[in-house]
Amino acid sequence: MEIELNDSKHTRNSWMERFETYLPEVVYGSIDGIVTTFAVVAGAAGAELQINIILILGMANLFADGLSMSIGSYLSNKSERDNYQKHLHIEEWEIENMPDDERKEIEMIYRQKGFEGKELEMVVNRITSNKKVWLDTMMKDELGLSEQKKSPLKAGLSTLVAFITAGAIPLAAYILAYAGKYQIDPFILSSLVTVFAFILIGYIKTYVTQIGLLRSILETLLLGAAAAMAAYFLGDYLEKLLV
Repeated sequence: MEIELNDSKHTRNSWMERFETYLPEVVYGSIDGIVTTFAVVAGAAGAELQINIILILGMANLFADGLSMSIGSYLSNKSERDNYQKHLHIEEWEIENMPDDERKEIEMIYRQKGFEGKELEMVVNRITSNKKVWLDTMMKDELGLSEQKKSPLKAGLSTLVAFITAGAIPLAAYILAYAGKYQIDPFILSSLVTVFAFILIGYIKTYVTQIGLLRSILETLLLGAAAAMAAYFLGDYLEKLLV
């Protein structure tokens, strides 16, 4: 029974570690999704467009921007991984073919960190006696590169799912209004649920940015409010100008 509990605990920890790895993509995908979609809703409301038009614009924006952002996330993570692998192969070749020069670089790195004499020699010998440690040291301390642990595909998918999920929240009120479920002004309802969503996203964002909870929530709310107000008044102005 104890083994089963340990296995269960290990499974949960493993799942949480995988989730935390892609938490930045989830958070920033959610913020981008809800901000851009609510801006579309606010602009359309300012222009006093019909509900079906708002839904068409919102849905089109939701999926087009979601795909664009997820592709950008995929390419960014893939480029970072490819860049690391390229320099890793270069360092491997240099260690194999120019070990003395690479050893001198290790000496220089650790001398700059304050190591001297026998202490420096001991550290250099220990590092250069293990090829993996030697490579890791060159990559981190000489080039400032760390191995990319994220899967570019999973990073892109995490961004897409978060963008569409959060971005659909401002549209939910209009879907209900279109179906005739509620008589309340859909823009007011959309604004209320979006505020609650911003608060939740701001709370989750603290685990990525490590800043205070109140500051994180206020930043997220102000960002969304600024985008929505600009879109609303622009929509209102253009409606009066063009119609």
